[in-house]
Amino acid sequence: MSTAPAGNDVEPEEVQEEEEEGGGSGNPRRCAACKYLRRRCGHGCVLAPYFPASRPRRYANVHRVFGASNVARLLQSLPVEERAQAAETMAMEAQWRVGDPVYGCAGVINRLQEEILATQCELARTRAQLAIVVAHGAQQAPPPSAPLPSAPSPLPAGGHRVAGMQRQGGQQDAPLIDPDEFLDLDGF
Repeated sequence: MSTAPAGNDVEPEEVQEEEEEGGGSGNPRRCAACKYLRRRCGHGCVLAPYFPASRPRRYANVHRVFGASNVARLLQSLPVEERAQAAETMAMEAQWRVGDPVYGCAGVINRLQEEILATQCELARTRAQLAIVVAHGAQQAPPPSAPLPSAPSPLPAGGHRVAGMQRQGGQQDAPLIDPDEFLDLDGF
């Protein structure tokens, strides 16, 4: 028959779990960094304000990309007012690096720059087409002393007359300016 001491009915593992959950005499709420590293979170923990226990994945990504000692050393080397921004920057960089291990946030930046360039090209083409339409309108306007034609000429299916000027005989002239030649957009 084995007998246990009468005063201690709690197993050592249960005491350890109680301390981790906040029921023991230690810090009632460990930060995500200390939970991840399985250590006690002291009152002077430099990581606690920036990696709360409610966001464990955030610290796990930062730890995976930068390492625990590098993160702590970097935050300690910065003035207190800059630490929050540095922690946020590291968390975002780590999130993108975990999502895209090859390019990280540089891949996102590159895609956004390509999108901006494509939009700028589209805007330049639209402006060139608008300039052509305005030039056509100025050339087709009859002189003030000439009588206006009695019936307007029919528009193409699209409703725009950009392709060229129409002569009275039904023939069309070539367009005044090709937007792609005018802007030389191949250099973009």
